[in-house]
Amino acid sequence: MCTSMACLLQDQHEQWKRRPEKQLRSVKVFRCQLPRSNPFYSSEPPRNDNTDDPLEPGASLCQWCGTWKGDKVCSSCRSAHYCSEKHQVKHWRSGHKAVCQMMSIFSQSSDHKPRNQRNSSTGLNKVGSSDMWPEFEIICDDEPEFDTEASNCSYSNSLVSKDQMDGTMNSLMSSFEGDTDKRSWASFQERISRAPEQVIRYARDVKARPLWPMPSGQPSKADIPNCNYCNGPLCYEFQILPQLLYYFGVKNDVDSLDWGTIVVYACADSCDASMSYKEEFAWVQLCSSTAVVP
Repeated sequence: MCTSMACLLQDQHEQWKRRPEKQLRSVKVFRCQLPRSNPFYSSEPPRNDNTDDPLEPGASLCQWCGTWKGDKVCSSCRSAHYCSEKHQVKHWRSGHKAVCQMMSIFSQSSDHKPRNQRNSSTGLNKVGSSDMWPEFEIICDDEPEFDTEASNCSYSNSLVSKDQMDGTMNSLMSSFEGDTDKRSWASFQERISRAPEQVIRYARDVKARPLWPMPSGQPSKADIPNCNYCNGPLCYEFQILPQLLYYFGVKNDVDSLDWGTIVVYACADSCDASMSYKEEFAWVQLCSSTAVVP
C-alpha cells in the first residue's frame, strides 16, 4: 500500500465503485498458496531433530523494493535483481553504480566456491528503498472466548456488552448519546485495549465477521465483488488493526497515514488458478474524522 494518506482517501472513493472496468486501488492484497506437494517445500512437517534437509535459497527478490520477484538482472554485476526497469534505475542512481564493480568481483569469485561456502557479506540482499515498512515476526494466538462474537452494523451488537462496561466506559458512552459512530468507536477502542499488541485478526470460521470500528463506511454484500478468477464469492479472511501503525513508526500528524481497520476478503474456495499471485479484495474503513462515504 502507498504510505500517503491522500492515496488512502482516494482509495476509499475507488472501493465504493461497484465492479468498475479498472479499479485504481492503492491498497492491494495478493494471495499465494502452494499445494502440499510442490517443488519448493517438503510435504512433511519439519522434525526439528537436526535431521531436516537445509532449505534452499528462495526466489531472488527485487533489490530495490524487496517485495516482488527479480526477473531482471543487472547487466554489469549479474548479482542485483529487479522487478522492473523503473526500480533498477532508482537503485542505480541511489548508489548501486558505485558498488556495482565490487559486487561484480564478488560474484566472479564466489562462482569458484562450493555453494555451501558462499555468503552475502557484501549486502546483496539489502533492500535499497527507504520507503519500505519494517519486517516483524507475527505470533499467532487464539483469542479469548469473548472475542468470538463479532461487531455488526450497529453498536448495540458490538463486542462490548453493557454488563462488561465499567463506570468509566458507561460515562464515555453516555457522552456520545445520539452519535452512533462515536459510541461504536468507543466500544471498538475498549475492545482492542484488551490486547494492545494485536495487529491482525484472522478467522478460519466461514461464519466469522470482522470487528468494525463504526457503522458508517461498512460495505454491503453488493459492495464485495466476486473472485476475479473463478467468479465465486469472497469471504472475510482477516483484518488489520490500527495498532500496526504504531509498530511502523507512523507519526501522529494531521496528514499522517491512519485507518480504522482494513478488512481483507478472499476467495471462499481458495481457487487455484494458473497465476502464482492472485489479487484479492481489501475494504478500508477510515476513522470518523477522515471517513469519506459517497
